Amino acid sequence: MARPRQALLTRERIVEAAAALIDAEGLEALSMRRLATELGVQGPSLYNHFATKAEIVDAVAEAVVAQVDIGVFAGCDWRDGLRLWAKSYHAVLTAHPNIVPVLATGPGRRPHGLAMAEAVYGALLDAGWSRSRATHIGALMRYLITGSALGSFAMGFAVDPALYDHYPHLHRAHELAAHRAVVDEGAFELGLDVLIAGLSDHYDQGVRR
Repeated sequence: MARPRQALLTRERIVEAAAALIDAEGLEALSMRRLATELGVQGPSLYNHFATKAEIVDAVAEAVVAQVDIGVFAGCDWRDGLRLWAKSYHAVLTAHPNIVPVLATGPGRRPHGLAMAEAVYGALLDAGWSRSRATHIGALMRYLITGSALGSFAMGFAVDPALYDHYPHLHRAHELAAHRAVVDEGAFELGLDVLIAGLSDHYDQGVRR
């Protein structure tokens, strides 16, 4: 009986395997040797597709950003567009939190990252915001979205009631971890609401420069 043929090694397979490894174990777990093992190939074969590990990480970041819906700005009020895009981006990063430190540094040379920046910036300019204000708003949105995905606020408190005996206002902090989704998602939604409401007030008052 003929031996089953090994699946063809492609850039897509490499990126998918790298993304799965990063999702499961973090960026520090990724190495060319480990990735080759996961794919069942010899290490040198990876270099036919990527020159360095950094290129693979960049490709994973690009693949993650490609999942964000930037079509929401089409025919949409800038406020609604920002909200829908922010929620889509937040959901994608929540599903892939270990790649967030890479994305938090900016789009770099990644086409999907630049296309997303173009969509956000363009929507703000089309709405009448000045270039400087649109830049500030884009930065604010990135701080909120990537910052909220970098780590869990709720999980930052130890699950030990006795620890808070000397901190009366924190006497229920040990319960936060059990309500992580409600706390963290609620904080993101509140931040998004407040940010867009504040921007909307500036916009309606003509403060767009």
